Amino acid sequence: MKELKVPELAESITEGTISEWLVNPGDHVEKGDPVLELETDKVNVEVNAEYGGVVKELLKDAGDDVEVGDIIATVDENGEAGGEAAVSAAEETKAETAAVAEAPADEKKAETKVEAAEPAASNKNTLATPAARKRARELGISLEEISARDPFGRIRPEDVEEAAKPKEKPAKQAKADKPKQSEKTEFDKPVERVKMTRRRQTIANRLVEAQHTSAMLTTFNEVDMTAVMQLRSERKDKFLEKHDVKLGFMSFFTKAVVGALKEFPYINAEIQDNEIVLKKFYDVGIAVSTDDGLVVPVVRDADRLDFAGIESEISRLGKKARNKELSLDELNGGSFTITNGGIFGSLVSTPILNTPQVGILGMHAIQKRPIAMPDDTIQIRPMMYLALSYDHRIVDGKDAVQFLVRIKQLLEDPYDLLLEG
Repeated sequence: MKELKVPELAESITEGTISEWLVNPGDHVEKGDPVLELETDKVNVEVNAEYGGVVKELLKDAGDDVEVGDIIATVDENGEAGGEAAVSAAEETKAETAAVAEAPADEKKAETKVEAAEPAASNKNTLATPAARKRARELGISLEEISARDPFGRIRPEDVEEAAKPKEKPAKQAKADKPKQSEKTEFDKPVERVKMTRRRQTIANRLVEAQHTSAMLTTFNEVDMTAVMQLRSERKDKFLEKHDVKLGFMSFFTKAVVGALKEFPYINAEIQDNEIVLKKFYDVGIAVSTDDGLVVPVVRDADRLDFAGIESEISRLGKKARNKELSLDELNGGSFTITNGGIFGSLVSTPILNTPQVGILGMHAIQKRPIAMPDDTIQIRPMMYLALSYDHRIVDGKDAVQFLVRIKQLLEDPYDLLLEG
């Protein structure tokens, strides 16, 4: 009998939620066959069978949280599909039930005490490393009472140890100082409760973390899209025929962002401890909306790609995002992010930083507006508001404003972008 365990997926992934079992007890599987879909905080991945044989028992249900190394099923290498393996699994379950029923009273009491010492079930929804969870169980501490110092909000063993240290409690302020946990409110009108997916929990934690760990500020400008729209209209048919991909606006914005980042390196950076890391590469994240929430796949080395290369990569990553097929390598990293709320009709917004990045550009809907021209005439122009959110800890306001102005200049005279590639 072989045990099927949750495999190591990546260094940054230690746990997940079983989305769906792809096999049932009694099914025959070959080594490498997909047996379940696992939802992690970044991607959905299929877990494959480590051994061939007959699935004897599923030890976890869809919706259960699991950690790397957890035993989730058993496989009988010598079993026959739909035959003895399924029967023996049922018989073994009955035997275990009978054994529990016949257990001495003292053993039952001991088991009850052990179960009482376990942290609450809500701990499963708290981001923590396996080692931290184990230490919290040993100390009898609820993970919900522990503050994480990890920039991604994940509780680590040292956080547990810190929480276990005795603390002096002010005589009258103790209750007031302790933040209240979110409690379920009963309503006198119909409501529906929907469990947050692991990815939605991660999105929520990352957005809150960005607000708490960065000095975020947003500056605005507007860009006249006349030249970009005219150039795109002139070349889109030949572009599609030659490159087999549509010429969109995103390639213009990506090119403009890369050009501006080269002139303002502190916006292509991040903070690590007491150092500013200036990145000499230009990996641009493109926010993509999916049914499960926003994901940000990364266009690698965008400075080395021409318009066709950027459009092809954005198209490829967008399709994979919507089909839930993105790999971790396609999501990790990134030095700057572009998000486009304009496709949903947004006129202006303040995008939240994709930490540890220190800059994000928000695109918005194109709207015809009367504009005063340099010759004092009034013309109707297709205008777009731009928003740059930045981390004021290392990006000065002057640089942020000039960075956004530079993007505006490159978009209003896009022929220079074409000359670059």
